[in-house]
Amino acid sequence: MSLGSSFLEQVNRAFDHAAGFTDHDPTLLANIRACKNLFYTSFPIKRDDGRIEVMHAWRAEHSHHKLPTKGGIRYAETVDAEEVQALAALMTYKCALVDVPFGGAKGGIRLNAKRYSVGELERITRRMVFELVRKNFMGPGLDVPAPDVGTGPREMAWIADTYTQLRPGELDALGCVTAKPVSAGGIRGRVEATGRGVFFGVREICSVKEDMKALGMSPGLAGKRVVLQGLGNVGYHAAQFFQRAGAVLVGLSESEGAIACDKGLDLEAVMAHRKERGSILDFPGATSLARREEALELECDILIPAALERQITAENAPRLRTKMVVEAANGPTTVEADEILAARGIMVIPDSYINAGGVTVSYFEWVKNLSHVRFGRMQKRFEQGAYTRLLEAVEGVTGRRFTPEEVERVTHGASEEDLVNSGLEETMIGAYHPIREVWKQLGGKEIMRTAAMIVAIDKVALSYEQLGIFP
Repeated sequence: MSLGSSFLEQVNRAFDHAAGFTDHDPTLLANIRACKNLFYTSFPIKRDDGRIEVMHAWRAEHSHHKLPTKGGIRYAETVDAEEVQALAALMTYKCALVDVPFGGAKGGIRLNAKRYSVGELERITRRMVFELVRKNFMGPGLDVPAPDVGTGPREMAWIADTYTQLRPGELDALGCVTAKPVSAGGIRGRVEATGRGVFFGVREICSVKEDMKALGMSPGLAGKRVVLQGLGNVGYHAAQFFQRAGAVLVGLSESEGAIACDKGLDLEAVMAHRKERGSILDFPGATSLARREEALELECDILIPAALERQITAENAPRLRTKMVVEAANGPTTVEADEILAARGIMVIPDSYINAGGVTVSYFEWVKNLSHVRFGRMQKRFEQGAYTRLLEAVEGVTGRRFTPEEVERVTHGASEEDLVNSGLEETMIGAYHPIREVWKQLGGKEIMRTAAMIVAIDKVALSYEQLGIFP
């Protein structure tokens, strides 16, 4: 498979192309494009068998137009300086699109997490935090990590614990990292946030009759045929929400291969099969595909790559049989593939918008950590009491008695998770229409990624102009 230019070059090419449609000062554009800080460190770790291994880690802070910077930490064998800079740049544009007041950052350690024990991973994680804090590359007002490929709530809990030990007495210390377990200062709804955000965004996109007609589809998600690559945190939860909305999962792909079934796949049954057999292959009633990439070429309405970057390239883009590509992963489509898909009339929903659910809810968690109070704690019971009194007044006037189920449904006060999901839904719906408006202004001659980048550039540029750095 030809991957073409590097990931960082791909991101910068997309930026340069979009910047050509703006009238911002070239110096301002060059400033927005450039990565502000890049940190590299290596450190020794003792393995469980007594061997010493040297680890290599990076952290890139792409933009300081808003502070803190924000972005995940990935554990992968592909991690290098270029990758973290590219991902940090995408984070800058992503945060701008959904009006989350962070600059973009990204980090990672070059390793395969499956080859290390839990104890070894903990030692690696804690040592990395020490290196970041020592160089002032971490803190609730400086740079706030989150999970990425190969990491999750467990690693975030280790990070938070190490940081609070290194900064004793710091009042807002728990705001140093997001996507922590709820018991460690996390927020309800964060685990499924990116997948839920993908669902909210696609649901909104599919509600626009004009755009669906152009793609040869009816509005709504019910009955839409979906293929999903990657059943990690993002892919699994996105598949859950799409299936609940009436979409039909006709193809699923994981590292071991892919499966397809025209009649639809039951997600939970597939996951149970994988847990039992260690693979999604040979799922009853489905066709097994030996190469996971083959799933990308299955016929469907919506294709959701939710694995790694550069999965759709100039080599396989001509063979895609879908009407819409939804980039739940970071950078899954190359620039060359973008052009091919556009020429074929396939709509590509860019990652910078559609997978912003994670950072949106991470923002809510960060705000919660700084405010030191759980969302909903102050108002939930008050709202419930007010709604109950209102129903009682209606009953008194009409003589009608509501059933206990009706009372529960109407008087339910908003919990933390209710508020988080509501805020995420509002964010994804509100962020799409400015992108679509610019896309329409371009006369349909440009891909939606360009429109999203233009919106992001305008917002970052405005921040710098308001700071008085550029006229």
